[in-house]
Amino acid sequence: MGTAGVAGAVIAGCSRGGGSGDSGESGASGTLQFAWWGNEVRNENTTDALDAYMEENSDVSIEPQPGEWASYWDRLATQTAGGTAPDIVQMDMAFISEYGQRGALLDLSEHGADTSKFIDGSVESGEIEGALYGISAGINTPVVCVNPDAFAAAGVDLPNDMSWTWEDWLEIANEISASGQAVGTSAFLSSPALFSAWLRQQDKEAFLEGSRLGFEVDDVRGWFDLHQRFADADAIASPSQITEDATKPLNESDFVVSNTAMASFWSNQLEALEAASGRELTLLRFPSIDGDATTRKAWYKASMLWSASATTEDPEGAVALINWWVNSTTAAEIELAERGVPPNGEVADAIRDQLSDAQQRVSAFIDEIRPEIAETEIAPPPGGGQLPTLLERYGMEMLFGDSSAADAAQGFHDELTAGL
Repeated sequence: MGTAGVAGAVIAGCSRGGGSGDSGESGASGTLQFAWWGNEVRNENTTDALDAYMEENSDVSIEPQPGEWASYWDRLATQTAGGTAPDIVQMDMAFISEYGQRGALLDLSEHGADTSKFIDGSVESGEIEGALYGISAGINTPVVCVNPDAFAAAGVDLPNDMSWTWEDWLEIANEISASGQAVGTSAFLSSPALFSAWLRQQDKEAFLEGSRLGFEVDDVRGWFDLHQRFADADAIASPSQITEDATKPLNESDFVVSNTAMASFWSNQLEALEAASGRELTLLRFPSIDGDATTRKAWYKASMLWSASATTEDPEGAVALINWWVNSTTAAEIELAERGVPPNGEVADAIRDQLSDAQQRVSAFIDEIRPEIAETEIAPPPGGGQLPTLLERYGMEMLFGDSSAADAAQGFHDELTAGL
């Protein structure tokens, strides 16, 4: 998170050399640099898609720049500061405001970006104060993931996710823990998605336009108080166990090995979770305060976004490639749902039968919750990306007994405000 903040101070006013030439079939020609982070599967998919694009556009040459999460952001910060940012970059919601508002990203809407067939609620993730700095590479939404085997072992029924509340979550988790078969739920204390959902259900927001917080200290105290109640009821693991679990690889985590019955994740993580656990898991809507799923203020989040450097010498070519990526069945048949469900509704329908079982269930879930989708949350402004880190630090101080909920809430609010 800090990398983007450091980069933000120096990325304005950069220049670089990019592609050039007349438009080809797709409006692109010359050489384009294309950067992304990912694992082996994503790297293979991305390389295959780039090859397919170059086959369709013989006058375009693409220079791939794959990377891993941490090194990707370090490299992008250095490239941007030095005026050598790639033409097209895979962007994250945590950093899009940082790069966009500092003038490092292209306003894609001014260069032919096509989101005309995107489903409602899937475009706004990339919009920052009127500019389109990113186009969703895949639809994601926050969920509660459930291990049905753990529920069965505890003799507890799965909740009705159309009507369950945060209080129901606490009671169910307590009942599972009391059975001795598993801990009721993983801690969701530092989840920015669920913190945001909880705020939105009270007509608040994590962030407002103008780089402002949309909540007060008392709101944070309420969030911390809720988690203290989970801890007091043994509905979550002990603070030391929570800390230890956070350091484990996915295949050894408490939820994956069935030590915990529920956990908060993003919808596009289902396939990886099932592969790691070796069992079929269930996606649930996150709870609401009043027990009505239509008022839980759900939203579609971009799993990641496609952005273009503001200093690319071929903005039309860069946007043409992004358009092809998100609107082409050719690209979608290569990608499937590895980056999330395609935001183009027609494309998503066209490839649904080709998806894995887990991806099909995610796609169906995304469709099913359409009536519950509210306005898209505002992306963290510069300095706002530290929210989950601060939530975890101050929340864990409270759970360890080193701070009261009131003091932890005040410290969190003060430090986040200073960061903005």
